[in-house]
Amino acid sequence: QVQLVESGGGLVQAGGSLRLSCAASGTIFSINAMGWYRQAPGKQRELVAAITSGASTVYADSVKGRFTISRDNVKNKVYLQMNSLKPEDTAVYYCKTAPGGLTSLWQSDYWGQGTQVTVSS
Repeated sequence: QVQLVESGGGLVQAGGSLRLSCAASGTIFSINAMGWYRQAPGKQRELVAAITSGASTVYADSVKGRFTISRDNVKNKVYLQMNSLKPEDTAVYYCKTAPGGLTSLWQSDYWGQGTQVTVSS
């Protein structure tokens, strides 16, 4: 049974930083693509960043240059380092996984429970 547990969310002032973590279990982490998504109130869930098993990355244009996704295949964790945070980054952030590449990730239904990030102005 795949389980994803996010942590690291919180309240931060604009310009600040947070590091989100997602611990995965019940899957062969090293071969999985991993992704971070977010959903703000009244908006659709959107991709923030994704990373393949080979550590190739993709980012939403809105976070390029500010956020960095990384993974630790020993600890079975994926991270999202968020710098220069803006109020518009406020959302619930979700971790997602799938065996295989990014196409599998887009189609996957393996989600974590989410962690709230609130950026005050």
